[in-house]
Amino acid sequence: MTQMDAAKPSTLAAKVAAFYERHPYPPHTDDLENYRGSWNDARRRADSHLFWPHEPYRDDRTILVAGCGASQAARYAMRWPRAQVVGIDVSSTSLQLTAKLKRKYALSNLDFHKLPVERAADLGRTFDHIVCTGVLHHLPDPVVGLAALRDAMAPGGALHLMVYAPYGRAGVYLMQDYCRRLGIGSTGPEIAALLASLKSLPPDHPLVPLLRNSPDFGAAAGVADALLNPQDRPYDVPQLFGLLRTGGLRFDRWIRQAPYLAACGAIAASPHASRLARLAAEDQYAAIELFRGTMVRHSVAAYHDASAAPQAVSFDGDGWPGYVPIRLPETIIVRENLPPGAAAVLINQAHTYRDLYLPLTGDQVRLVEAIDGARSVAEIAGRGALPNVQELFRRLWEYDQVVFDTSRVG
Repeated sequence: MTQMDAAKPSTLAAKVAAFYERHPYPPHTDDLENYRGSWNDARRRADSHLFWPHEPYRDDRTILVAGCGASQAARYAMRWPRAQVVGIDVSSTSLQLTAKLKRKYALSNLDFHKLPVERAADLGRTFDHIVCTGVLHHLPDPVVGLAALRDAMAPGGALHLMVYAPYGRAGVYLMQDYCRRLGIGSTGPEIAALLASLKSLPPDHPLVPLLRNSPDFGAAAGVADALLNPQDRPYDVPQLFGLLRTGGLRFDRWIRQAPYLAACGAIAASPHASRLARLAAEDQYAAIELFRGTMVRHSVAAYHDASAAPQAVSFDGDGWPGYVPIRLPETIIVRENLPPGAAAVLINQAHTYRDLYLPLTGDQVRLVEAIDGARSVAEIAGRGALPNVQELFRRLWEYDQVVFDTSRVG
C-alpha cells in the first residue's frame, strides 16, 4: 500500500502541481484525427444513455473536465462538438498544450482555466456532466475535491469518476516505496535510470504484468506518473463507496459493470455463487474485487445525493419491453472457437478479463443483430416473442453489451 504523504495539504498540493508542470500526463499528442474519427452519433448516443438512460438523447450538455491534463478537455470538445466544454488543471504546461490543440482543431466549444479541482466553484457555474478521471487520488484531501465537484453539478448532473484501485497496482506501490527509499527524483536522467532498472526486476515481481501490458510504462511520463508522483492514494471498493457517501454523492453504476457482478463470468458458476447472491450489492462488489485480484482502477457514474434519482434500468417490473437497446461500440460477435452449444459469443473488448463472454444460441444472435438503436425490445422481439427475451436483454446489459434508452417508458 502507498504511504500517505505527511506534508501539509498546501505543501503537498504545491508538490503535485510542480510535478505536473515538469511531467504533463497523459503524454501530449498533437494528432487527434483518429480520435475524432472514432466518434459518431451512434457512439455519442450510447455514451449519453450510459449516464442518462431515462432522458432523451442530448448532445449539447455542459461538461467540466476536472484535472484535464494535456489533451482530455480537447478530446471531450472534439467528441461532443455541440457541447460547451471547460477544462481545469493546476499545470500551466498542460494547459499550454491544450491551447495548441484548441487552435489546431478550431475547438470553439472549449475553454480552460488554471484552477485546482477544489476551487471548481470559482468558475461560477454548474455543469451537466463532470469528468474527473485519474485525478482525485492525487489530491491532498480527496473528500474536499469531491465535494467541490458535487457542488458544481447541475440538477440531474452526472459525474464520471475514476480512482486507482490497490490490489492490481500492488507492484506500483512496492516500487513507489523503493524509489522513496533510494531518494529517486523525477529529473530526466533519474527517470532514464529507473526505466533501465525496471528491466532487471524479477519475472515474478507484481509490477511485471503492468510493465508488459500497460503502454504507460514504455514512456518516461508514464513511469514518472506511476512511480514518482508525490501523492497517490488508491481506493478499494468499500473505501470508494465511503468516499462517495462522505462527498455527498450517490453511486449509480460501474462504467463497465460486468467485472463486478456476481452474475457474470466464471464466478457465476463457482461453488460460492449462491453465497455471493445473498450479499448486498456493495458487499458483492467488494468480494469480487478480492476474487479478481488485479483491478487497477475503479470507474463509476455517480450523482448528487440530494438530486432526483435517475430512473434505474430494471427488469423486475413491466417497463423493460419499452427499453431501446443501444450496442456499445466496443462489442463484437465472435463465431469461432465457441463453447459447446453456442452459435456465437459476445465480447466487450474493453474488458480485460477473459471469462467475461456471453454465449448465445442462434435465435439469440438474430435478436442481437436486430438491435439498431431505434426499436424497443418489444419491437425487436416481435409478436412471436421468443422465450427468455427478458433474460437475454438483462444479460446483454449486465455484460456491458448494451445500454438502454428508457425515456419512452412511463
